[in-house]
Order: sequence, then structure tokens, then C-alpha cells
Amino acid sequence: MTKEPGGRSQKNPLKYDRVDLADIRRTRRGKHHDLLGEIFQDLDSLPEGSAIKIPLSEVDGTTLANLRSAVHRASTSRGLLIETLSDETNFYIWKAPK
Repeated sequence: MTKEPGGRSQKNPLKYDRVDLADIRRTRRGKHHDLLGEIFQDLDSLPEGSAIKIPLSEVDGTTLANLRSAVHRASTSRGLLIETLSDETNFYIWKAPK
């Protein structure tokens, strides 16, 4: 703090701009957002006893570990229990039995 003439303290001006919280989007839109939207849209209509087969060559360079992690984070936030499996070329996802 700096001193004004007369001995009173003056607050330093803000270095950064202020914004109202109401103006801030509070949800995260990560780099996998569009891909996950497509996956969960398919998963919603998936019949019991079936899995979605996602070719790893079609996930725009996303690694298997990152894809699996993103899918599990998204399913947890949706309250959906899933299971996954992968092989050398595909990633499989299905709804876990209740």
C-alpha cells in the first residue's frame, strides 16, 4: 500500500480486470468435448449387451490413456456406470450391468 499525503493508506490499483461471476461460463469445455458428446450420444441409445467400437485411428491423435480417462471422467459426471476395453486398434465402451 502507498501513503497518501496526510498519512492515509491508499490501496494499489488492480493489475487485472474484474468481471462478474454471472458473466463467466462455469463449465469446462476440454479438447475432447465434441468426441465425448458423440460417444455418449451413441451410448445413450446402446442396447443392453452391446458395446461401442471406436477405432483409435479416428480419434485425432488422442492417446488411448487420455481417451479412457476422458470417458471415465465424463461418465462419472453424468452418473453413468461404464466399462471399457481396448485392443491394438479399437477402444470399446459399454454400460456396466446394474
